[in-house]
Amino acid sequence: MLTGRHFVFIGGDLRQLEVIRQVVDNDASVHLIGFDKCRESFVDTSHAQLKEDVLHQADAIVLPVAGMDDDGMVTSRFSTAPIRLEEHHFSQMRTGTKIFTGIAGSKLSSWAEKFHLDLIRLMERDDVAILNSIPTAEGAIALAMEKTSVTIHGSLVTLLGFGRCGRTLARTLHALGAKVEVCARHPDDLARIREMGMVARPMRDLVESVRRADIVFNTIPSMVLPASVLKEMRVDCVIIDIASKPGGTDFRYAERRGMTAILTPSLPGMVAPKTAGQIIAASVCELMNADDLVENWKEESV
Repeated sequence: MLTGRHFVFIGGDLRQLEVIRQVVDNDASVHLIGFDKCRESFVDTSHAQLKEDVLHQADAIVLPVAGMDDDGMVTSRFSTAPIRLEEHHFSQMRTGTKIFTGIAGSKLSSWAEKFHLDLIRLMERDDVAILNSIPTAEGAIALAMEKTSVTIHGSLVTLLGFGRCGRTLARTLHALGAKVEVCARHPDDLARIREMGMVARPMRDLVESVRRADIVFNTIPSMVLPASVLKEMRVDCVIIDIASKPGGTDFRYAERRGMTAILTPSLPGMVAPKTAGQIIAASVCELMNADDLVENWKEESV
């Protein structure tokens, strides 16, 4: 339970509503900033302005999955006005205040360090990222189904990368009957791909693999599909790029060549916001409860 804990939510999308719901169910008090267009109401919550006194009383600040950009801007689907955080806002937070975010840019990281705040990058945690890969994979496959005229079953699919999202996506595509080739860098990943019954290719064989593919899924956040590679691919190949912005595809050249190439960050928030929000909420509540257990242990030890 989070009885006596005070949360401040700043911006977000449909996922944040589920996090708010779970936090309130755990008996926390909540201030909402940037939710003036939200039609849902929650017990023991109040709308607030971005003011220092609101931030000072917070035990936890919850930012959207995208966090804050280096200009201080925080996106919010439910706000009528832009939300911008500045250094003086962080200076008013108490030392040790937890800041939950999905990812963190350099500005957010530096301000959190400067004012001794506990910055928690949820998407870097295995428990969140692995579970979050499920709606990511489902959304990517659904988009591929929409953009192609063939079934996933029997299609030649190339997957670039074998991280947390890549593994879930590979396993799901294989289960659907796709002929899956996975390009990965590390020998242990290549061995695991073979063990799972798929074709393993080192990154040096990327061009050979994508040249024949019906669908290419990219999970690597660097330029792995430049114009020189796209030129070797079939014009009717569909590219679904789920890497974080700006992705790993030369989208300008793909468009010029008449290829379908789509950058789809934040798929969980679009295709399964409730599930994605529950995943985030579980981690937020667990980390806050763990913090309470440590404090109680210290008091008992004294």
